[in-house]
Amino acid sequence: MKNKLSNNFPYIPNTNTEKQLMLEAIGVSNFHDLVKEIPGKYLNPEIDIPEDLSEQDLVKLLDNISHKNRPIGSFDASFLGAGVYDHYVPSLVKSIVQRGEFVTAYTPYQPEVSQGTLQVGFEFQTFISEITGMDVSNSGMYDGPTAFAEACLMAVRIKRNKNIGILSSVDEKLIDVLKSYTMFQDVNIIKIEKNQLNKDDINLACLAFQNPNSVGEIEDIKKITEFAHKNNNLAIAHVNPIYHGMYESPGKYGVDIVTAEGQSLGVPTSFGGPFIGLFASKKEYLRHMPGRIIGKTKDKDNNDAFVLTLQTREQHIRRENATSNICTSTQLISLIVTIYLATLGKQGFKELAHLCYQKSHYAASQISKIKGFEIYNKKFFNEFVIICPDRPKNINNFLLDNNILGGKDVSKRIHNGLMIALTEKNSKHQIDKLVSSLGNYKC
Repeated sequence: MKNKLSNNFPYIPNTNTEKQLMLEAIGVSNFHDLVKEIPGKYLNPEIDIPEDLSEQDLVKLLDNISHKNRPIGSFDASFLGAGVYDHYVPSLVKSIVQRGEFVTAYTPYQPEVSQGTLQVGFEFQTFISEITGMDVSNSGMYDGPTAFAEACLMAVRIKRNKNIGILSSVDEKLIDVLKSYTMFQDVNIIKIEKNQLNKDDINLACLAFQNPNSVGEIEDIKKITEFAHKNNNLAIAHVNPIYHGMYESPGKYGVDIVTAEGQSLGVPTSFGGPFIGLFASKKEYLRHMPGRIIGKTKDKDNNDAFVLTLQTREQHIRRENATSNICTSTQLISLIVTIYLATLGKQGFKELAHLCYQKSHYAASQISKIKGFEIYNKKFFNEFVIICPDRPKNINNFLLDNNILGGKDVSKRIHNGLMIALTEKNSKHQIDKLVSSLGNYKC
């Protein structure tokens, strides 16, 4: 089918008169004159697509394509994690999220008509501050990796130092996003090995680390933070929020900035998004934080009221001098997280963490008994690496044949390493089926 230039675009609402006025303002007589510098083979390429379909036929085609996807629920068991986790989401969450009261404008700049949205954002910030043990939180970032990148840039601004130190055990996805953010900012990204944590001459704005790290191992937060502060660096921790249902918050160890992927807090896996990034810091760095911050105040009648606060940091006011060019707070996803955490409560959150921990350690203990398989990790939370007798790709294909979604191939870090994750949704029966299947694997 040939792609022919035409003035007939039914979904573009410009009238012919409006088009002509725009062309005259540009200084050309028609659209073809506007694009004549483009070679014809690129302007009118052959496009190998079928002829147009009726709506009914198009819906049928898309429905058939969608069935090629395999949702997690179609497997007997799933053990895939590596940043996105299959947790149970109470039906109450979806019920409340769909209420019309939450269908509001993109950004609540007018507090007098956005109190519900603003209060939810404020409660979200409170939850994140409590989980991380930090003084302040913003109302959400795009996702975990962008929050991590923003934290590193925030450290550069605070310390006026363009050297960002990243512990080598950090997930490459985080580093890739950081590289994208810093590509044209004359910033140096320096990987730090653990054996360098006894040196005193490392000139950095920050030392960023992940806990648990990219292969599920629990890091020594106290040691890393003390090393960073000894060298006048900020300590940045990228964490699994549910981990802190069992373990001390990073704020207890003096970490300066904390980021996280918030997907595990009630957000469906959804083929990889949309998610929400969590971002919290010490109060002294509040004015350097990116994103929206919601504050609580009093209205003229002395009632509680909520507003966007400290907006002079933001891009819609300061433009290129803003702390960040992020221009959304992913409000819908933060609403999901807020309802989820309110539904669980403090005790439920602790129980969730304990279930994840206990099930993963039961699985590890059983797998370690299988000939040819070995557990790499010494200390882990809900995710660990199996050193396999064969390539992880072959192991995963074998598990798929048994209707089990396996783990992530981490062979680039650990030879024949397969990282699996467990959540409260993994039953003993599912774990035993995984163990049995691995036990039946023949190289």
